[in-house]
Amino acid sequence: MTDKKSIRRSQNRDEYVSRINRVIDYIGSNIDKELTLSRISEIANFSPYHFHRIFGAFVGETLTQYTNRIRVEKAAGLLVVHKKRSVTDIAFDCGFSSSAAFARSFKEFFGMSASEWKAGGHIEFRKKRKAVSKTMQEIDKKGKEFDISSYYIEADIFQQKWRINMTNTKMKIDVEVKELQDIPVAYIRHIGPYAGNTSLFEKLFNDLFKWAGPRNLLDFPETKVMAVYYDDPSVTDESKLRLDVCISVKPDTEVDGEIGKTTIKGGKYAIGHFELSPDEYPAAWKALYAGWLPESGYQPDDGPCFENYLNDPKEHPENKCVVDICIPVKPL
Repeated sequence: MTDKKSIRRSQNRDEYVSRINRVIDYIGSNIDKELTLSRISEIANFSPYHFHRIFGAFVGETLTQYTNRIRVEKAAGLLVVHKKRSVTDIAFDCGFSSSAAFARSFKEFFGMSASEWKAGGHIEFRKKRKAVSKTMQEIDKKGKEFDISSYYIEADIFQQKWRINMTNTKMKIDVEVKELQDIPVAYIRHIGPYAGNTSLFEKLFNDLFKWAGPRNLLDFPETKVMAVYYDDPSVTDESKLRLDVCISVKPDTEVDGEIGKTTIKGGKYAIGHFELSPDEYPAAWKALYAGWLPESGYQPDDGPCFENYLNDPKEHPENKCVVDICIPVKPL
């Protein structure tokens, strides 16, 4: 049974790698064209909503960073081979929208202008830097930092759970896939940066609780306390990131002012169970996207992810938050 599970997990990861490779091949063959998220996620057969996280988890760069790097590197090669061609023509042939955008990207990547590179700067650069195939090395490494096992409990419903041991930390994570019902919520919305800002989260939740308390809407532990994330921080500018801090409410609850009401859609969710310090959240999300998903037999479904907070960190012996990270999923 163990061997069969290992084979199945390997096949699941191979499918993820195959899809990412298709994207890399497509980008390489169409670098001179506009590369839209809708088209690239279609090539990968992943939901556009979650594609950026999956690509970044496997490749080690965001889609934008990867595409820009490939364009700059191709231009650098053409500048050396085709010395009589203008820098502007090569920039457009490599998919840059303007010569100014190309000039900025080239200088940031190589530390010199395209003209300096063309005039011989490339020789000195190559002496200092040994060429490596970064992307494929990154893809091959992803997953090796995770040790994943699966086991079954509750034989009457044959519920599967997974255990993830992160090899470079002491973090251990349990993951299960469950069907969730619709959750009506009242929320306060924040637009802007939030990563690692515990004081911001405290203020938002305090404001929400101050509104909910007098209305008898807080009945812990039945009342769920959550944060819903609508954007991927690796893609969306942090000034535009959308975050809702929420509490579960009855469907007929009336809201007013800055308090809104919506419904977190039910369906099949992967739920990772964690105990986290504020600085451990990025590693937890990475464990799910880069560690668990590729070997699970699932892929992300459309819809936002959310965190469900299960304790007051101030009452935890290590001041950690007991939290479930929930990702909508569907079969691979």
